[in-house]
Amino acid sequence: MVNATISSLGVPNAGALDGTFATDNALFRDQFAGEVLTAFEMATVFADKHLVRSITSGKSASFPATWKATARYHTAGTPIVGSNQIEHNQRIINIDNLLISDVFIDDLQAAKNHYDVRSIYSNELGIALAKEYDSNVARVILLASRANATTTSGNGGSKVSNAAAKTDGEILAGLIFDANQALDEKDVPEGERYAAVKPAQYYLMAQTTKLLNKDWGGSGVYADGEIHKVGGTSLIKTNNLPSTNIASATAGTMNTYHGNFSTVAAAVWRKEAAGTVKLMDLAMEMSGADFHIMYQGDMMVGKYSVGHGILRPECAVEVATS
Repeated sequence: MVNATISSLGVPNAGALDGTFATDNALFRDQFAGEVLTAFEMATVFADKHLVRSITSGKSASFPATWKATARYHTAGTPIVGSNQIEHNQRIINIDNLLISDVFIDDLQAAKNHYDVRSIYSNELGIALAKEYDSNVARVILLASRANATTTSGNGGSKVSNAAAKTDGEILAGLIFDANQALDEKDVPEGERYAAVKPAQYYLMAQTTKLLNKDWGGSGVYADGEIHKVGGTSLIKTNNLPSTNIASATAGTMNTYHGNFSTVAAAVWRKEAAGTVKLMDLAMEMSGADFHIMYQGDMMVGKYSVGHGILRPECAVEVATS
């Protein structure tokens, strides 16, 4: 009997199977990496809405900050020798410990199962990493709204509140307008502003006539349950906006992500409010041959090493019930 010619899906360049795990599964490992990366990018909503800086080594990174200059009228005949002493300061963001999401797949159980779980698991690993990333950035934005100014003459964060902020869509929309006013009054540029709310508050606003009716300058689709902007600010729906009292730090974090967020209804900010320092970008690993032989299964790990911190408090506003 003539043996069939196998087109090996896991071997590069139409190579032959040689019975080793590393060779026979080389491309499968790369596919896993792509799946997790896609899941991470699809699940994050804050990643491109704040400042992100990559470093190649070190335990932290410094973000310099300056304040404004003043202007004066010149008196004819007097020398111009410099009158401004522009304030300088910095914000330092530390690198947290390595964040991982991992799963082990036993060979025998995988063989008994009627469908392959690797792509499903890889997607879940990416979502888990994305949720932690987004949650930490959201908390930092709210902590920025409560922080003091970075420089002596600068501005700290802001807060606007109403007892019905979580239960009345029109009132919440009005508070987002108030938040934008607070940013305007602190000379925060108008572009790249965002407002994040949880789904319950998003759909309350999506039913608000003033936000949808084009006669009022609204922007949205009632039939689709969509609302795009409030007061010129892009609206984001996310489950990762904190709404409980997070009393203490999580082991492994080197920055502050905890606080009492139980009254939070929304966060409004410009992207300079918070920053992320990235030491090790998102990476994927699958166990090699030695691990596989010893445990008769595959270990799948998604990981990254980053840190998040406050940059410019004047660019953040907390919207709360009290």
